[in-house]
Amino acid sequence: MTEQAGDAPRGVAAIEAALATMPLSPGVYRMLDARGEALYVGKARSLRKRVAAYAQLGRLPERLRRMVSETVAMEIVTTHTEAEALLLEANLIKRLKPRFNIVLRDDKSYPWLLLTEDHPFPQIAKHRGARSRKGSYYGPFASAWAVNQTVTAMQRVFLLRSCADTVFANRSRPCLLHQIRRCSAPCVGRIAAADYAALVGQAKAFLAGKGGAVQQALAAEMEQAAAALEFERAAAIRDRIRGLTHVQGTGVINPESIADADVIAAWQGAGQTCVQVFFIRGGRNNGNRAFFPTHTRAEEAPEVLAAFIAQFYDDKPPPPLVLVSHALPEQELIAEALSLKAQTFGAGRRVELARPQRGEKHAVVQHAETNAREALERRLAESAGQAKLLAGAAELFGLPAPPGRIEVYDNSHIMGTNPYGVMIVAGAEGFIKSAYRKFAIRGPVAPGDDFGMMREVLSRRFGRALRDNPDTAAPPPDWPDLVLIDGGAGQLSAARGVLADLGAHDVRLVAIAKGPDRDAGREWFHMDGRAPFQLPPRDPVLYFLQRLRDEAHRFAITTHRAGRSKTLVGSELDEVAGIGPARKRALLNHFGSARGVKAAGLADLEAAPGISRAMARLVYAHFHPGARVDAAG
Repeated sequence: MTEQAGDAPRGVAAIEAALATMPLSPGVYRMLDARGEALYVGKARSLRKRVAAYAQLGRLPERLRRMVSETVAMEIVTTHTEAEALLLEANLIKRLKPRFNIVLRDDKSYPWLLLTEDHPFPQIAKHRGARSRKGSYYGPFASAWAVNQTVTAMQRVFLLRSCADTVFANRSRPCLLHQIRRCSAPCVGRIAAADYAALVGQAKAFLAGKGGAVQQALAAEMEQAAAALEFERAAAIRDRIRGLTHVQGTGVINPESIADADVIAAWQGAGQTCVQVFFIRGGRNNGNRAFFPTHTRAEEAPEVLAAFIAQFYDDKPPPPLVLVSHALPEQELIAEALSLKAQTFGAGRRVELARPQRGEKHAVVQHAETNAREALERRLAESAGQAKLLAGAAELFGLPAPPGRIEVYDNSHIMGTNPYGVMIVAGAEGFIKSAYRKFAIRGPVAPGDDFGMMREVLSRRFGRALRDNPDTAAPPPDWPDLVLIDGGAGQLSAARGVLADLGAHDVRLVAIAKGPDRDAGREWFHMDGRAPFQLPPRDPVLYFLQRLRDEAHRFAITTHRAGRSKTLVGSELDEVAGIGPARKRALLNHFGSARGVKAAGLADLEAAPGISRAMARLVYAHFHPGARVDAAG
């Protein structure tokens, strides 16, 4: 506290220096620490008036006084309006993850449902990423499971194909999906193009929220078929109607009065917040997802919810209606910013932000709030169990307090080929997958030289951390409290030597050696100042440490396999000058493998689709350097 108080005048001086040239216009400001990293990102209607408040330490809460004490510089970006400033603030917070902001940690892309429009018989499929393919996109969906369920339902009701275009072009008879009545088999002409187009039209109408009209049209079509004594066709339409009725089931899960909206509710407990988001499109629930934004214990639910919404829609289009569980600060400003964001995605509409008080919309928000409460209770229960395990690990290894960050290292290779080292991280909330790291081994590694691999990985990880943090008075922010090494006394000695050379003497190192016959439960633990020891077979802390070790092993294996797969995907064709991806694909499709291309004669190469005579001679000359090309063949 004393040290922070002493640094506060330095922070105030930095702020006052920035104020001298700061405009009164709207914009975004960043507080920077000694390493140039963002401590806090904020927006303001008037930058100078807002930032001037930070120079008045007596009026600031303790959290902001601590932030000012660490501030050494400021950066600003001006905007035309406060709404634009709010959007920029959300973008920077999500990207920079400042320590003193409410931060949404959401690095996953959301799946969409795609109906293609670049083929005579459109395909229905799950889609992620950029919308580069021509078609109609519906979503987002909360998870891959939710979109897969919708694709399956759409197949049953509208009999649309889900196969890729290459599969479609090479079918000679209907696939299994046609046999189980989930595809109309346009690939083999079982349905005319006009009839298939009618199915696509019905599917688009349903996805646009016009399911009732589609159901009425199907009912009329069924009656016509029955009147014409086409009972088999009438029965097929009846099954489609039943499937449509099931998909359109109403209630809190599929609210009838809501067409396109997101329902966002927050619940707080034990200083944490869970935000539950339900995606409703076309009157259907596209699934829900729980989020746990990072914030201080002093933040109230409305403030957390407001920050969450601004960051949540940073990379996705907002729907026309957003229902929330709390009245938000600056609610009108947030709605204006979301309307601007919708325009950037090509939706020229105003976004309404509402907190319903009664009716079906209120029931839906309450349902989301209940889900948020239950998800937070589950998380708190898991955290309590995790806290006991961390306390047990601290007692076992002689740590002064439960470790906030545990790093586990492992290696994987096959006889020295494709060697990789990995680091996994765990803490109070479980595995921190965003902190996982892969290390492609650069130096030459002799087969089985695990010590050399471990030395390189630790040198790179801790060497970089120390270089990025020249202030030796305090450890880097990502400094581990406990480091676990997969191995025995030899690995421990190698790791200790690396850290000693770097001057990192305050890291607690423990090596976990597999027991006899590699039996789980009989592991030996090696650490400085203590003889190797084992834990009772059913000790909860042993299970916890085994889980950490196994996660590192899993990550090492999958990393190694991914690297090896990249090597295997490459072929000798990559070495042929002038052969790009398209020609490489054409040769592999025609000859089946790089070996087939290598064994082919010049005449065979010239006959390959998409390969010119000059290119065929180039390929042949590469694989037969001593042959006369003119006479070959």
